Amino acid sequence: MSVSASLDVSKENSLLGSTSLKRRLIGGMAGGITGFAAMLIVLIVFTIVISVVIGGYKNITWEFLTEAPKEGMMEGGIFPAIFGTVIMTMLMSLMAVPLGTVTAIYLSEFAKPTSIFARSIRFAVNTLASIPSIVFGLFGLGFFVQFVGSSIDSVTNPGTLVWGQPNILWASMTMGLLTMPVVIVSVEEAIRTVPKEWRDASLALGATRLQTIRKIVIPGSLSGILTGMILAISRGAGEVAPILFTGAAFFLPQIPHALSSQFMHLGYHIYILATQSSNVEKTIPLQYATTLVLLALTFTLNLTAVILRSRLRGKSQSA
Repeated sequence: MSVSASLDVSKENSLLGSTSLKRRLIGGMAGGITGFAAMLIVLIVFTIVISVVIGGYKNITWEFLTEAPKEGMMEGGIFPAIFGTVIMTMLMSLMAVPLGTVTAIYLSEFAKPTSIFARSIRFAVNTLASIPSIVFGLFGLGFFVQFVGSSIDSVTNPGTLVWGQPNILWASMTMGLLTMPVVIVSVEEAIRTVPKEWRDASLALGATRLQTIRKIVIPGSLSGILTGMILAISRGAGEVAPILFTGAAFFLPQIPHALSSQFMHLGYHIYILATQSSNVEKTIPLQYATTLVLLALTFTLNLTAVILRSRLRGKSQSA
């Protein structure tokens, strides 16, 4: 090998070495930046939770959790708000999860990706995901309360307002629309993880498309469906803006006795304590305690869904 060839090889090796070093440096910097961002987010969440716990745990008593508010919400408890939040979240999930799951099944199993109808559905889902929550509240007021509710009253209760006013049903349906895009996206991604070979084997054995979906696709993606429900609960349990117009009450010491009743909500109750109280400073401990209860309630609902998902996933793997 000549001297010039040796120099060319050494230059090429040095260039490759410097390129590899640059890649490692860039990769290390990217990893460090993303890791720092992740740690910063965790630190912020941890700080918020700790501050809420410190500010509110002293006021968490049995009376606070089981009694209704009194003395202008300066005393008493928050049981009606807890009950209303739980019922609204359950009704919201009963609407958003089944409808979102059916939509995701259609998009992944039946619709052609290039069809105009499928593109229209995806456009609608993306649009719903980007609409501010306050717009959902105005839509719920105009459509559910004034149009659907008033139409029902004109047929069943002429001259009286039963369904043509804000209530827990309209608030739950409005929140269901708000959280439905989250369910659709998560369930569709879970359905796509079911191997195509499973579908082909089911169809080859004589099963219909509907039987394949019911026996293969849905059980195989059940954990993803529950994940969608978890995300919907996390998104909907703390939202306040949509229910301001559709069902939440400023002060209601009794629990809702029917779907046509208004209800108290923990998030709205915190807002009222912080902005509408005659003595805001006095209500700060109540605000912290109510926030702590809302966080605990959301974590409990999420934990229940996570445990159920883990058990179902374990059963499917063992089978």
